[in-house]
Amino acid sequence: MAEIKIESQLGQEQIDIIEKFDKNQKTRSFDSKMLVELVYWVCITISLYHFITSYVGAPATLKHRSLHVGMMLFLSFILYPVSDKSSRKKLPGYDMMLAVLSLCIPLYVWVDYPNIIARAGIINTMDLIVGTVLVVLVMDASRRISGWPLTILALVFVFYGLFGKNIPGIFAHRGYDWKSLVNQFFISTDGIYGTSVGVAASYIFLFILFGEIMNKCGMGQFFNDIALALAGGSMGGPAKVAVIASGFLGSINGSAIANVVTTGTFTIPLMKKTGYSREFAGAVEATASVGGQILPPVMGAAAFIMAEMIGISYGRIIIYAAIPAILYYVGIIIQVHLRALKKDLHGIPKEELPKPGHIMKDKGHLLIPIVFLLTMLLFSGRTVIFSAFLTIVVTIMVSMLRKSTRMSLRDILDAFAGGARGTVSVAMACAIVGIIIAVTSITGFGLNMANAIILLGGTSIIATLVLTMMTCMILGMGLPSIPAYLITATIAAPALVKLGIPVVAAHLFVFYFAMFANLTPPVALAAFAAAGVSGGNPMKTGFASVKLALAGFIIPYMFMFNNELLLLDTNLPSAFRVAVTSVIGVTMIGIAVEGYFRKNVPAPLRAASFAGALLLITANVVQDLIGFAILAVLLVQQFRGSKDKAVTGL
Repeated sequence: MAEIKIESQLGQEQIDIIEKFDKNQKTRSFDSKMLVELVYWVCITISLYHFITSYVGAPATLKHRSLHVGMMLFLSFILYPVSDKSSRKKLPGYDMMLAVLSLCIPLYVWVDYPNIIARAGIINTMDLIVGTVLVVLVMDASRRISGWPLTILALVFVFYGLFGKNIPGIFAHRGYDWKSLVNQFFISTDGIYGTSVGVAASYIFLFILFGEIMNKCGMGQFFNDIALALAGGSMGGPAKVAVIASGFLGSINGSAIANVVTTGTFTIPLMKKTGYSREFAGAVEATASVGGQILPPVMGAAAFIMAEMIGISYGRIIIYAAIPAILYYVGIIIQVHLRALKKDLHGIPKEELPKPGHIMKDKGHLLIPIVFLLTMLLFSGRTVIFSAFLTIVVTIMVSMLRKSTRMSLRDILDAFAGGARGTVSVAMACAIVGIIIAVTSITGFGLNMANAIILLGGTSIIATLVLTMMTCMILGMGLPSIPAYLITATIAAPALVKLGIPVVAAHLFVFYFAMFANLTPPVALAAFAAAGVSGGNPMKTGFASVKLALAGFIIPYMFMFNNELLLLDTNLPSAFRVAVTSVIGVTMIGIAVEGYFRKNVPAPLRAASFAGALLLITANVVQDLIGFAILAVLLVQQFRGSKDKAVTGL
């Protein structure tokens, strides 16, 4: 029989699903070939600017960031219509004017740069006008790309900055006029041109470009094929393929919804054919795709922002994040495996699977850029930006080694054009979040919010963590992962740091729960997109996703109480012990959720298994022993007597 292959080309139905749930993918498709070519070459030029400056060095901070935002605003008004009802085939004159106006702002900064520096943060009338225009353009571009939630949130913070002095209680501040706010938004590097835009203009742009290059040379196909070859034939194989392939792809491309539809177009029908329900199949794809953003080495670009905000190296971030991310995926794979055992869901026939040896011979060399990137990041001592630049060059060179992966000049140009287009939504999200961060900083809102969370939590760390989790998930509803993390890191993370929790643990905690908002109803965009592919009920798919990701909801608490899980201040034996007990704990969570191991697990023992898993989350030896005792009871019950026949429920 012919080998199963995962096709990377999407049909119109899949494109429609992506656009429905991921608004930033809903761009114009022009009738005019001349306009198409013009936009294409503008995108290439923008990518070349970022690519070349990553090697030769970027201009002064304010110049570089203002130009980056100006270019991204230009593309925003060219690519995104003013509303969903507007034509996507033509470019209105007013949008062309807004695009040109967007470029005038960095032009002003570059021309008047010596005077801006000399004024040392004291703005004049022209600064006020240009800054006001910048704020309006950023808000409109964000609304077009990501919808109203983030824009409304930014407006709320602007009004809070203007009128917060009239608010009673701890959130009142001394009051600021519009000129003071614009000074913070525009000239300061704490506003729109702040850290988040700085990261977007350097690291994120390059890694999105790297992802486009990898896609063009067939890396996505390679991940899919190797996952299919390794896991496709096992019990519930298609679900494991979805977990592995979506995890790797999600780490690189950072777009959970696009990843759901791209990989899910193939894996979800296979899961349904194997016997998984529509909702469970969609949930597997959603949880795996969302989890890619916590999986090193790229982590969907969040690692770069986290490194900048915390002030530690990117290499250390991916080391700290590694074990929790692996545990998350172990938890999902355990659940899909137990579900397959319970329902007797077999894998794909061996003769229909691609051969690992053939895949490695044909495309195995594509692993060289990944190994090269990790080596550069962890051992070379060179900057992330220079490492990314060299990795892109190495990827292009490596792709030429075999005909199946070789890129033409057109492929390379397409990747550069795609890099610019792919960065627009991220850059605008970072820019508008800069407005929120600026108000938070100038008014002291972040500190007040931290105090409020601690006050509500009292002396209980658990209560404070739960309140922080709820804050992060509410703020993360309907937002892309990067702005969701930026907002929660600014507002919620300081509360945890004030309790003495290590800063990296606090930031990873808020990032996990900001990200999981994509899975939890009522606003579970990744799960809803997966339901669109599977044909399942969106809300049921969302709740199934929460069950599958249950270990992921507990893991942040694990590393908050047991910092060794992040490899903080630990040695190798301790790290190994923690990793082993954590894997056992995650396995027990899976058993508790599925109610099955070798045979059905009675309800009391399911509850005990879950309790035992929780006991294994701390570094307390006594609690570990109790957890192991519960595990022993579970194993005795499971191996006593005969094995249950497969069931078809659930």
